[in-house]
Amino acid sequence: MTDVAKQVAKQAEDRLDKIAETVQERFDEIIKGRFTDVVKEGRFADQVDHGIDEGRAETRPDRRGGPG
Repeated sequence: MTDVAKQVAKQAEDRLDKIAETVQERFDEIIKGRFTDVVKEGRFADQVDHGIDEGRAETRPDRRGGPG
């Protein structure tokens, strides 16, 4: 590979790295904002708590005195 070809390849690689960094930064900003909104609205907590409560109810022994 000639020196010119190496320089062009290096420039292309540098540009692609910069694009990848920019895309990652924007993606992180979008996801962070949406996740924060979900938590603030309480939707995330409600889903998790509901699942935990159901799981706990299934593992508790039946204390009513009946069979089972």
